[in-house]
Amino acid sequence: MTAPRQPRRPVPGPARPAARPTGRSRPGAAAQPLRLGSPKPRLRLIGFALTLVLLAFTVRLLQVQAVDASAYAARANVNRYIPVTLAAERGTIADRNGVDLATTVDAYDITAAPDLLTPERIKVPDAPRRAAELLAPVLGESADAVEQKLTANPKSKYVVLARQQTPQVWNRIRELKKKEAARTPTGRGGVNLLTGLNREAHSKRVYPNGDLAAGMLGFVNADGQGGGGLEAQLNAELAGKDGKRVYAQSGGRQVPTGDLKEQAAVPGSDVELTIDRDIQWAAQNAVAEQVRASAADRGYVVVQDSRTGEILAMANAPGYNPNDLAHADRAAMGNAAVQDAYEPGSVSKVMTMAAVLEEGAATPGTHVEVPNRLPRADRSFADDIDHGIWHLTLNGVLAKSSNIGTILASEQLGKTREQANQVLHSYLSKFGVGRPTGLGFPGETPGILAPWQKWEQSQSYTIPFGQGLSLNALQAASVYSTIAGGGERVRPTLVRGSKGPDGRFTPAPTPPRTRVISEKTARQLSAMLESVVDDRDGTGTKAKIPGYRVAGKTGTSNRVDPQTGRYHGYTASFAGFAPADQPRITVYCAIQNPTRGSYFGGQICGPVFQQVMSFALKTLQVPPSGSQPPRLPVEY
Repeated sequence: MTAPRQPRRPVPGPARPAARPTGRSRPGAAAQPLRLGSPKPRLRLIGFALTLVLLAFTVRLLQVQAVDASAYAARANVNRYIPVTLAAERGTIADRNGVDLATTVDAYDITAAPDLLTPERIKVPDAPRRAAELLAPVLGESADAVEQKLTANPKSKYVVLARQQTPQVWNRIRELKKKEAARTPTGRGGVNLLTGLNREAHSKRVYPNGDLAAGMLGFVNADGQGGGGLEAQLNAELAGKDGKRVYAQSGGRQVPTGDLKEQAAVPGSDVELTIDRDIQWAAQNAVAEQVRASAADRGYVVVQDSRTGEILAMANAPGYNPNDLAHADRAAMGNAAVQDAYEPGSVSKVMTMAAVLEEGAATPGTHVEVPNRLPRADRSFADDIDHGIWHLTLNGVLAKSSNIGTILASEQLGKTREQANQVLHSYLSKFGVGRPTGLGFPGETPGILAPWQKWEQSQSYTIPFGQGLSLNALQAASVYSTIAGGGERVRPTLVRGSKGPDGRFTPAPTPPRTRVISEKTARQLSAMLESVVDDRDGTGTKAKIPGYRVAGKTGTSNRVDPQTGRYHGYTASFAGFAPADQPRITVYCAIQNPTRGSYFGGQICGPVFQQVMSFALKTLQVPPSGSQPPRLPVEY
């Protein structure tokens, strides 16, 4: 073992700079003091960094709470608050005696929140399909249709699955929700497929009398708006004003203690019509039976109060049931009594006679020699039967409904045919032909009456007996009500008044009256019309009513087929009023294109008139006539 080396002694020489401390001291050397760096720069750096972070938070806070506060609040409200429309209760439509013709019952719209059934949220890929399969049998729809509604807008929080469902449907859905909630913890891992399903209270339109007056009443569509008839015409009055309810939600359910804002709905007004339900029923039954018996295309009956112009019945056949629109015939869903324009035929002759009498061109007793044929313009005119020369009075021309006699009488209205046309046109217009009735019914036709200057040569001779012009059934009834009312035309009315939400009844405005012919002329015409029904040679004997004097006129005209625009078949009609001595009720009946049995107006519409008029007279307790008809001479 060697001894340790001895350290060498330093050799004296020039001084060397001191070595830098190495952190390790040599053995025997003195310890150097440790000097720490200054903390201020580091603190400044940390403080600056924290200041930047706080500044960023402050800027963002100002942006959220001040600059973009409204936008973020709106976005939050969209997600948190659910708006629900509070449907106003639709007003009732009643007849003149307060009997409901259209009313409302409780119903529900079934709604859902599609965003609660998305795969991302519910963790079930086919959740909408499973929910649809559960709901489809209850809603009466296919599973595909329900699924399409649930998936059309997956982010939506609101969709209507079915409208106007009965309380029983909602009860079944509620039971389904309970069953789902009971088995979801184990069956589907806590996933409820019917979460977010809810209801909204609505009203459902119901027509207690089925198809009674359906063409006139119209219907309400799936959106709760009037889709036709009076429901459409008076929709603003009947519908009222919807309210609004906004509530806070969480998971598709209302938060019990959350915000709730509600604006109450204003119910619609109740409307009272001039219609008498019982008379409407009698008219509808009578015309429907005749349409079936005659194998006709359609028919209509209008019953009007001769004194006031109020419509007591407006019946169409065939009809439809507004409670079951899915099975309704679209062609029968209108109100043909005011929407069909057709050539009236001989019932129009009364207007020609009114012009002749009013102008002083003839009297009821004026002699008219009626040949078997009458050559005029480009043709030869005839009556409905071949005959020898008839020697008729003007009253007889109307009683036997002679086309030739009517043409001869109309020629007395002017020195020339053009002058006669101008005079006749003015009377037809004053009676309401070619003009709206004033009823304002949706789809109503004003008829067709060309300016007299544009009448073709043949029209100068066909218009006097009811061919070459057109009108609707209500216009025809109004003509006879004008005569029954002493020569004053009263604008027809269908609404008596309305009752608002405050319970106050507001009567409809009084309809205007227009003088068309003098009272003297009206009395003469009434007596002449009685000959049509009372005289054995008259064409309207089937319209007689025991105990009552009846004034009326038959009509049988060539019919223009609406499909081809050409003449095909006939229009049979009868118009009249009773009691003729003190007129109270006007009835008009028309049957389009009868194909079985007779097609003459007196044969198929006369009995309908008799049946409806008899019922109306009894219903309104109109006393029998106290005098005998005048029985004006028919021949000379």
